[in-house]
Amino acid sequence: MLGAIAGDVIGSVYEGNPVKSTEFPLFSANSVYTDDTVLTVAVAHAILEGMDYGVLLKNYGRKYPYAGYGGAFFNWIFSSDMGPYNSWGNGSAMRVSPVGFAFNSIEAVLREAEKSAEVTHNHPEGIKGAQATALAIFLARTGYSKDSIKERIEKLFAYDLSRTLDEIRPTYYFDVSCQGSVPESIIAFLESEDFEDAVRKAVSLGGDSDTMASITGGIAQAFYKGIPSHILSCVRQKLPEEFLSIIDSFNNTYGL
Repeated sequence: MLGAIAGDVIGSVYEGNPVKSTEFPLFSANSVYTDDTVLTVAVAHAILEGMDYGVLLKNYGRKYPYAGYGGAFFNWIFSSDMGPYNSWGNGSAMRVSPVGFAFNSIEAVLREAEKSAEVTHNHPEGIKGAQATALAIFLARTGYSKDSIKERIEKLFAYDLSRTLDEIRPTYYFDVSCQGSVPESIIAFLESEDFEDAVRKAVSLGGDSDTMASITGGIAQAFYKGIPSHILSCVRQKLPEEFLSIIDSFNNTYGL
């Protein structure tokens, strides 16, 4: 899941300052983890401890309240109501990467991705975005080719992954919906040459940069079997010890 977290940190400075190029500094003094990272760690923690996703998402959200959550999610964090709010936003996809790494069958990955999404994002598009992202990670880490990943995701979720980034980029804009950002994030992975290139391509679309780079980064880590050391080192320096403890425990448990 560190691939997703790396994408979040790298994309953080470009969310409100979009770039339409792959040529940009990966890190700066302003690079930070955001809600994408907080909630990814929460999902990983829930998997490790066999705890309820909703409880952990609320706990982490309340502990780290200034990470840049969307308004509806922020209100849910501090509500006593555990029910979902029918969101179709890409928050379900940005936090799901641990599911793709932890579970060992397509059926289990799809089931757990739905469980992790539906505590907040119970809209069909919210669930679909989480499942597509988690399945892409699972297929990538278990040896499927890019063509096979593309074919399976298109067949199961009816996403159009045949567009190119050059076709998408000129008119693409900030879009927080699953249906308007998850397919584009997967395409960024499909066109990539390595982990760094994948994240750069996701950011270069000029959209919801941290979340899209997070989605792309999780898939790229799984496919390319790791993260370059210079990126890993910079990202770890940005994270609190509590996060690193969960991440390291997760990686040790699931052989990452």
